[in-house]
Amino acid sequence: MFAQIQEAARRLRGRAHITPIMTCRTLDQRVGAAVHFKCENLQRCGAFKFRGAFNAMARLSAAEKARGVVAFSSGNHAQALALSGRLLGVAATVVMPADAPAIKRAASEGYGASVIEYDPRRDDREAIARRLVATRGFSLIPPFDHPDVIAGQGTAALELLQSLGELDLLLVPCGGGGLLSGSAIAAKALHPACRVVGIEPALADDATRSFHSGRLQSVHNPATIADGTRTASLGRLTFPLLRQYVDDMRTVSEEAIIAAVRFLFHRMKLVVEPSGALGAAALLSGVVRPRGRTGVILSGGNIDAATMIRILRSGDAEEPHPPAPAGT
Repeated sequence: MFAQIQEAARRLRGRAHITPIMTCRTLDQRVGAAVHFKCENLQRCGAFKFRGAFNAMARLSAAEKARGVVAFSSGNHAQALALSGRLLGVAATVVMPADAPAIKRAASEGYGASVIEYDPRRDDREAIARRLVATRGFSLIPPFDHPDVIAGQGTAALELLQSLGELDLLLVPCGGGGLLSGSAIAAKALHPACRVVGIEPALADDATRSFHSGRLQSVHNPATIADGTRTASLGRLTFPLLRQYVDDMRTVSEEAIIAAVRFLFHRMKLVVEPSGALGAAALLSGVVRPRGRTGVILSGGNIDAATMIRILRSGDAEEPHPPAPAGT
């Protein structure tokens, strides 16, 4: 599988951004480790999902591209599929929940995707997508449970590790497990001693329960602010990959997620969506005690204005932070 990640990196060269790696001296002092953030919030479409969507779509045959593709997504994969379709000349259709963030739906439609809305309380998005495959001849590119998607998403960690060299710890957000699977495979191939830990919201802890129990667990439409992690369960591919390559899974509270989004905004001047801030939340809340050189993937930055305003205002009553040291 690592060879597929390397191939995906070559395929993405000149298409995906090589996203920056940022540090924060204030955070390092607070947690007692050297923390390096891989800023996939600055990736094309504002999230790591572009890597997997483009890699999978680029590998389709000419006939498959001509028939078009379909996906189901709460937003980031939808945008990534839409932009990949625009770049490769492939028509994209996305099955998206009615309560998806408005910014993500608008971006998906702006890139040219056709959006089919569904009610997550009543409808099964995968069933809708598979009906379209059967009736329209579309190729299905799911958001995480696909070898080419996993390989593409693993290139984020590949870049981080190739740039920094050895890491002692890598923290990766987990929804369906595509980014975490690909990242863990890359980390273990390049630096086997690197400890890889997946981070989930406590309200959407299906992957954590699955990892620790050895049996696939699910959760139905969890009410977490981290909308990118509202997948029902890990996939047929990602579950065994997590069990094989990931060292641990941890969960963070909604309060910790919100505090991390605020910290990244105020201290590092980064706009990061709640799903993307899970690794930072684990560090700031003490759920994970880092050691040595620590990598954190900030997986996305697609947050609508209303949610960001609500998050920032929720910290108004807190004690003001002292000025950050120069160079943070």
